[in-house]
Amino acid sequence: MQQPGPDLWHPNPAFLFQEGAGPLFDIGPYYFTAAVQMFGPVESVAAVGSKARERRKIHAGPKAGEEFDVTVPSQTTALVRFESGQSLTMVLSFDSAVSRILLEVTGTDASLQLPDPNMFDGSIKLRRPDGEDWELVQTTEAKSARGTGALDIARAIREDRPHRATGALAYHVLDVMVSVAEASATGQVVTVESTVQPSEPLPADWDPMASTV
Repeated sequence: MQQPGPDLWHPNPAFLFQEGAGPLFDIGPYYFTAAVQMFGPVESVAAVGSKARERRKIHAGPKAGEEFDVTVPSQTTALVRFESGQSLTMVLSFDSAVSRILLEVTGTDASLQLPDPNMFDGSIKLRRPDGEDWELVQTTEAKSARGTGALDIARAIREDRPHRATGALAYHVLDVMVSVAEASATGQVVTVESTVQPSEPLPADWDPMASTV
């Protein structure tokens, strides 16, 4: 995920460049959760962080023209190893002149492009070694967007079953991001202490409007 930064449009963006934020903790939860859901828990990480500028300017809203300090990396690049053996390269940047989002799984027989994990629809595309272009496999459509997790929790309570947006999943993803921040600061490979079982996907016919009463 690369973009020029939220200081171009957010009316009060300073907190997004302070401790507990930056692109790692602002956008990272979406991408690392998607990766853990695909490949399982993370074993270890290495990372490099950087800042293009020590101070940035607000460009929108009543505070336009004001400057603020950047106290955390505004770009983080991480190398991730999963317990199952796969590896991941993650680039999260507020320092790119060009906005770009790419979630790609590279395999031995083909590569797969997936939709932006920060959104809830998009295209799934496949490309094989002998293919001249990406082949559209499926188009996903948002059904309930950011209300999906809360709705699944409510239904799970009613149905007396485990819900999908679990605390264990959130904790592991947070542990991964904290480990990435530590690796960036120390220059060391950091072992991720927690583990988790990925959540079951929603069924293909899941309907947020279906009556459950």
